[in-house]
Formats: sequence, C-alpha cells, structure tokens
Amino acid sequence: MSSVMKTYGRIDLAFTKGEGPWLFTEDGAKYLDFASGIAVNTFGHSNADLVLALTKQAKKLWHTSNLYNIKPQEELADLICKNSFGESVFFCNSGAEAVEGVIKIVRRYHYNKNSPKKNNILVFSDAFHGRTVGTLAAGHNKDHREGFEINTELFKRLDLENFKELQKNINDKTAGILIEPIQGEGGINIVSPEFLLNLRQLCTERDILLAFDEVQSGMGRTGKLFAHEWYDVSPDVMALAKGLGGGFPIGAVVANKKTSDVLSPGTHGSTFGGNFLAAGVAKVVINKLLKKGFLESVVSAGDDLMNGIKKLSNDYDEIIMGVRGKGLMIGIECKIKNLDLFNSLREEGLLSVPAAGNIVRFLPPLNINHSHIKRALEILEKSMIKLKDI
Repeated sequence: MSSVMKTYGRIDLAFTKGEGPWLFTEDGAKYLDFASGIAVNTFGHSNADLVLALTKQAKKLWHTSNLYNIKPQEELADLICKNSFGESVFFCNSGAEAVEGVIKIVRRYHYNKNSPKKNNILVFSDAFHGRTVGTLAAGHNKDHREGFEINTELFKRLDLENFKELQKNINDKTAGILIEPIQGEGGINIVSPEFLLNLRQLCTERDILLAFDEVQSGMGRTGKLFAHEWYDVSPDVMALAKGLGGGFPIGAVVANKKTSDVLSPGTHGSTFGGNFLAAGVAKVVINKLLKKGFLESVVSAGDDLMNGIKKLSNDYDEIIMGVRGKGLMIGIECKIKNLDLFNSLREEGLLSVPAAGNIVRFLPPLNINHSHIKRALEILEKSMIKLKDI
C-alpha cells in the first residue's frame, strides 16, 4: 500500500514518459494529453528547449535562497515587466502562494496608508483561488473549507457580473476586488469586458486595488500572454503560476507602479521562490510564447478545436450542449454527467479535466497542431457514440 497521503481520488493510471502532447504508460499505452497537468505543461512533455534550459542550469547552480541576488530571477522579472503592466515581481512556487501574495499586497497597501481597517476584499461566485487557508477563504466552494475552521470574515462574496450589487457592497472597509478574468475550476466562465472595465473604473475612483488571478488563464493560454489583454484592462496586481514554468513549479505576483513597493524586507518571503532552476526555465517559456506568430497560432488552434466541438454538439445534442472558452482554455458543456464524458474520453485515450458547472475542460499544450485536434475530435465523437448507446 502506498505511503502517499490520500488527499486525491487518483485515477489508476501511471505514466512513465511523455513526448509533446502524448503520454505513455509503462506497458506502452498512449494518451493524447489535453489536460497538460491542469494547464501547466505549456509546450507539452519533454520539450527540447525547456529540457536544455533546465539541464544547463542544473549543472551550474540550483539554489542559494533569496538572501542573495539571483541573476536568472532578475532577468525573468525584467522580461515579465517588459511585456506586461508590471513594475516589479515577487516569485514563489505555486498559484495558491501567488494569490496569497496578492491578498497580502491588497491589505498592506492600505495599511501603509494608515488605513489598517480597510482590509475587506470582494470576491465572486464560482471562484477558485487555491487550497491554502487564505485562498480557501477567497474561493467559492464551501466543501473545500469544511473542517478547517476557515475564517471568511474579511471576504465578501458577490454574484459575478452583477455590478449594481457590487457597488452597493463597497464601503470604507473595502480594500480590493479579486477576480479571475476567466474562471477555470469554476467552469470556464468568461467575465464580460464591460464588467471588467466597470471594475477598473470603480477601483481607480475609490482607491481600491483591482487584483487579477491569472494562474490558469495567463501565460498564453487564451492566445494573449495574459487573458486581461483581450479586454484592454490592467489590474494593480496579478497572480501567475501554472504555465509560467512549463511544468517546473513557479508562481509570481506582478505589481504595477501603485503597488510595486508595498512589500518591504521582512513583510513577505519565499525560500525557494524564483530559484535558478525555476527562473531559468520560465525565461525560456516566456520567450517561446513571445516568438512571432506563436500566440496567433494558439488562437487559430483554439478556433479549430471549438468549431469542431460545436459541430459535434449539434450532432450529439443529447450528450453535450456546446462549448465555451478562449484560445486553448476550453469548456465543454455537458447534458450528461461531466464525469461520464471525462471517464469515457480517458478510456478512449484522451485526457481532459472536469470542472464545476458540469463542464469538461480541454487544456492542451499550446503547441498542438491540426493532427492532434483532429484526433481529439475523433475520440470525442467516439466517446459520445458509446455514451449515446448506453
């Protein structure tokens, strides 16, 4: 019996190697990976450029801690800021840690301005921000909080897209608004441009910080480096992780001019955050994303995949209702139980990810090609034929 703590309802499947969008088991079974480690493996498995970056750095230096200057970290921060609204970046190891950093900046900003009681943050229905004590308080799912005595007192949860309700809940204790431009775990729910624009205007007028959680929607996933670029709306602070390291653990908090100096020595830290290995790989990930024409190819691949799913939804409307998403962040709306489709796809050799709202997510590597899309659609149709006959 495994000594691994049983915090996951694991699928009885283990992989021994991966190549591009493909995963292989020890007995040679082959799976098309449209889960990407839950939107993590930006360029699939065993990408030559990422392997080279990691092995080159591994032969030189792994870790010294943030007691010292780390040149690859500085170069990565410069690269992120050059291609975003950012003025400074804090590095950590995961999405939850990045959101924790965002929450701390939102509250500390007002504390530094002698307003310590201005510490409440508005959050939204169906949001997911992580599994730490702080991020569980910000997230929507009550089951995730059960038994942990999570204090949600400093978070106010509101209905997504209800701007009038939000305005009524702004008061002298409101420090910030935390939102995912596209909700991932919540079911690939795309926030409207109008709502985000209204949030930006309100936050600017009231000196409230606008915080974006782009842990899942960032790093090219939607066909822009960050999803908020589609809306021409910039936050004051943003959380990144998942695809940033292309499979190597790293998270980041990106701050604008207003928030870049909120945290001072002693107010926050991370032992491993932005070490030589993580920063070295992440630099290559971003440079590959920024290569001319690459993000456009993500949009094109996403359009092809979504159009194919839309066609199948017409042919098998008793199984699925349609598809929503942006770029290669795609949600299939199920009429049957989403886990039934999720399991059937896997049995046929296609890996996906379930989400709230009876959604099955497709989050493939961003460098998939037409043959991969064609194969995924063939498996989707085969699975629906089987489910239709049950």
